Amino acid sequence: MRILLVEDTTDVGEAISQRLQKTGHLIDWQTDGAVAAEILGFTEYDLVILDVMLPGMNGFEILKHIRKTGNMTPVLILTARSEVEDRVGALDIGADDYLVKPFDFRELEARIRVLLRRKNGGATNLITCGDLILDRQSRSVSVGTKEIQLKRREIAILELLLSRPGRLFSKGELMDHLYGFDEEVNSNAVELYISRLRKKIEGARVRIITQRGIGYQMVADNGT
Repeated sequence: MRILLVEDTTDVGEAISQRLQKTGHLIDWQTDGAVAAEILGFTEYDLVILDVMLPGMNGFEILKHIRKTGNMTPVLILTARSEVEDRVGALDIGADDYLVKPFDFRELEARIRVLLRRKNGGATNLITCGDLILDRQSRSVSVGTKEIQLKRREIAILELLLSRPGRLFSKGELMDHLYGFDEEVNSNAVELYISRLRKKIEGARVRIITQRGIGYQMVADNGT
């Protein structure tokens, strides 16, 4: 899942980013509220983790702004402000949850799981095509009953392709899904990960098709 973290305290931001990346999430970390609000205008996320006291634009202002534009991405407010008025106010303007610092990472991860399940309408965490199965929660991939070992970015590409089998995803869309805004981008990364994926899922009843100059799509083999 792709998550936008808006947190201006360096040690907190680094700790959250590292913890969530280890569980397979893609994290874009921003420290400026105004920049984060702008990014949310053109980038789709599965979840936003939002501090309140931020430079540029505070978290409550960001939340109001994105809800006014119709953006219903789940938002978890993460702040040291523990007053009831703050919690009620955040929920009233559109926050989905509110966690007070300091917190236990296990609770943060549990709340994230709940919000992501809610976003998917309580649907199963499993997405499939042919006999290829991806468990979004455990970040595990299997072909039939055989588990396949994939790296984080390989899973990210696979998740996007599996999210809409048959849909053609451009190289740019895959690049956006793979990298955060501050990460150095390898222009050949998509081709490299697609090549690795094809080798690792060889034998599955699915194919990753390349439409040269256009993009990539996941399709089930005929008869599956």
